[in-house]
This record gives sequence, C-alpha cells and structure tokens, in this order.
Amino acid sequence: MSILDKDPASAPEKERAAAVLARTPTGLLINGQWQKSSDGSTFKVENPATGEILTTVASATAADASAAMDAAAHAQESWARTPTRVRAEILRRAFDLVHERSEDLALLMTLEMGKPLAQAHGEVVYGGEFLRWFSEEAVRDYGRYAPVPEGNLRMVVTHKPVGPCLLITPWNFPLAMATRKVAPAIAAGCTMILKPAALTPLTANYFAQIMIDAGLPAGVLNVIPTDSAATVSEPIMSDPRLRKISFTGSTAVGKHLMKVAAENVLRTSMELGGNGPLLVFEDADLDKAVAGAMAAKMRNMGEACTAANRLLVHESIAEEFVARLAQQMSALTLGSGTDDRVDVGPLIDAKARDSVEQLVSDAVARGAEVVVGGRRGDGPGYFYEPTLLRNVPAEARVIGEEIFGPVAPVLTFSDEDEAVALANSTEYGLASYVFTEDFSRGLRIGDRIEFGLVGVNVGVISNAAAPFGGVKQSGLGREGGAEGIAEYTTTQYLGIEDPWRAA
Repeated sequence: MSILDKDPASAPEKERAAAVLARTPTGLLINGQWQKSSDGSTFKVENPATGEILTTVASATAADASAAMDAAAHAQESWARTPTRVRAEILRRAFDLVHERSEDLALLMTLEMGKPLAQAHGEVVYGGEFLRWFSEEAVRDYGRYAPVPEGNLRMVVTHKPVGPCLLITPWNFPLAMATRKVAPAIAAGCTMILKPAALTPLTANYFAQIMIDAGLPAGVLNVIPTDSAATVSEPIMSDPRLRKISFTGSTAVGKHLMKVAAENVLRTSMELGGNGPLLVFEDADLDKAVAGAMAAKMRNMGEACTAANRLLVHESIAEEFVARLAQQMSALTLGSGTDDRVDVGPLIDAKARDSVEQLVSDAVARGAEVVVGGRRGDGPGYFYEPTLLRNVPAEARVIGEEIFGPVAPVLTFSDEDEAVALANSTEYGLASYVFTEDFSRGLRIGDRIEFGLVGVNVGVISNAAAPFGGVKQSGLGREGGAEGIAEYTTTQYLGIEDPWRAA
C-alpha cells in the first residue's frame, strides 16, 4: 500500500483551487440574495487532506433561520401555482449547468470533503441525474377522476405540494444529497430551506447559485449554513408554517428530530444509519464478489451509509476471498484526492479518523487479525489505511457499529440460514449485497433479509430512478424514483355531485 505526499498539488493546481473557491458563495442565501449572517459570525471550512483552512462561511443565527422561513412561506403559494412545465424546465437547465460546471463542483467536493477527484466527478454525474429525473417526473405526478362505487359522487384525487420544507444534508455526498432532496421538492411545488453540513457547506452554496442561474425564483430555495445546527433547526421546526423535514444523517440525530417534528405533526423523511452486510455464497463468482466488495466498501473511503460494513463469506471460500481482497486493498494508493494517482483520500476530520482507529483496536484486542492496513496515516490530514480484518468475533464493535471508514471485517457462515441470521442481526436495514450465481437464491435472500436496498452481484446500486431508503432504524420514506416526489406531496380528495344525478 503506497502513501503519497498529502499535498502534491502543483502551483497551477493551487491556483485553480483558489479560483474555484473565489467563485463559490460564502454567505447565506435568503429570499434570492446572498448575505452575511445577522450578527456577522462565520465559521471555517477545512481541507481534510492537509488540515488547512479553505475559507470562512457565514454562520446562520436563529434570526437568519426565521428570515429564511419567512421567505419560504411567502414564496410557497406562487411557487405551488407555477406550472409543472416551468418547474421542469428550471430543473433541466440546472442539470445542464451542473454538467457545464462539473470541473468546479468536483474539485470543490475534493477540497472540502477529501474524496478522490475521479469519485467526485462520479458524484457530479449521480447528483445531476436527480435534477434530470425529477424534471421528467414533475409533469407526470398524476391524480385520478372516477365515480365512487355507490354512483352518487365523482371523486377527483389530486396531489398538492406539502408546503415549506426543511432539508438537512450530510457531509459525505455534499452535491448528491442536496440534489436528491431539492429536485423533488422543486418538482412538487414546495419551497425549502436547505441546511448543509458545517463540514461541507461550499458545494451546497455553489449548487444553490446554479439553481438561481437556472431561473429558480427568489425564496423557493434558501440556504443557511451554520456551525450550530440546533440554533437554526429549532426555530424553523417550531414554526407552524413548516410542513416537512427531510434529514440524512445519524440515527441518533434523526430520532431527536422526529420527536421535535411530532410537536407540529410534520411530514418526515429520514435516511439514517446503516450496517450493511455483503454476503458471498459458495457458488459466487469470486471476481464479481471481490470487485463488488471493493466498490461497496472503498467508495468514498467507506464514508457512506450504503457501505458494506460486514463481509459475510461462506466458510468454504473464505480463505481465497480474503487473499484476493487483500491483494486489491494493498494496491490502493492513499493521499490527497486532488492527485489523480490517489485511490483513497482522507477521512472527514480527526474525530472520524480516531473513531475508525478505535474500532480496529477493539477488534484486534478481541482476537481479530489485521490482514492489510490497520494504521493511521503519518503527517497532516486525517488519513487511515484501507484495512482488512479476518477472524473478527461477532461481539467486536466493528461488527455492531457503523464504521464510516475504509475498514472491511470478514466473518464466515456455514449455510444460508446462518447467513440470513447474521445479516439481520442489526437494528439497521439500509443497504445490503448478495453474491451468488443461483438466481433463485438471490431472489430468496432478497425476500429474507431486512433491508430497503439489495444489490445482487453488484456493489453499487444507487440510481436516481430507483427508490432509496431503509427499514428499521435506518429510516422512513424513499428518495429518488417514482416514489421520491410523493414525499413532497399531500393527497386531496374532492367529492363532486355526480353529473348524471344532477341532470
């Protein structure tokens, strides 16, 4: 495993980074205007590969949150009446602009979040697709007209925008998590307040400017970065004009927000934690399984709720699987994501790196064997080596907790029932992966395991056209797909006197 210089950027690359940062708004977007916070406060945004400060961003206050709520509420009625074709065309223009400005977006994500540039470009493509998908869905959110069975009424069923929404996004996919929430809200006719993660506010601000440039009216999208989430979320969520909250983040925070949301009976969409199993059966194609494990584990340095958290491998092929996976993981290059030779960037901050280190130490103390990696990186930045563990006991913390890092623990099973029991032995139920050449088994496992997403012989399955979401403590609701727009609409029934009876 090679580790490159943590800051290999040449002078031209540093100049380009400075130019991108100069083009990125650092204020609050309220009612169509970029502005300072009401008290002038700011917070710093750090490059996790170097520990250096990239820039400072306005930090929203409670007064700013109320102003954003006022703007969203004021714009709601006119935006709801805006024809769906107009909304669709704004989303389509935004899709085009995202691709026109893909170099800026990718570099910005790498600078503030750490992912390698190639993966950042992949997120631009993925995140952009939500804009295109919901531009197409906006004009197809059909209602229905039909007689009731008794024949005395006609029913008209319509879908109306739920109203102003609070959208809270995480740091690990700063563009895609914003587009996945903003696009369906726009398509449905909702106004919104977006609160990006304090660790990665720059991508959200850049994206918001794209939406303005695409023609989104003032007040429809308001963006309030802050280093004090509770300061802004509490006044917004207590406002009776707010009608929905959509949150992606930890289960602990999601539970708290759901309790607060209950006070005003808010619609909630919650995409929370995960503990994804990757099951490799004895008949699996090992080339596919290893490639799938690499994709499901190492994408985004393992900092993904869909990451394979536990690799469950049939005992008859475990030795060969581990050997092949070790070869691939040891060949990865660790370093700053701005270097195109790098496969694995830094973790988001020191706390995240220390957490991963503690999980590995706990597993080793309980008898796990380190096959590859197992150490933090030297020097500046928050690096941790891609790590493969085997003989991991089920009671190790790394098995029960979400890792959110480049660590792959391997457990073995002897038969299908044991594999299913191991997979389901978690309070989470978001993403899972199954590798088998038996099509019937693939379908059967899909029926038996308790997860909202199941990849069969593939390690990456997220797609704007597919419903994304989990069960159990991984959350409520779905994002993307035909289901995604429904999260932002409410159903209204009109009972109308039957025209034949009136005649």
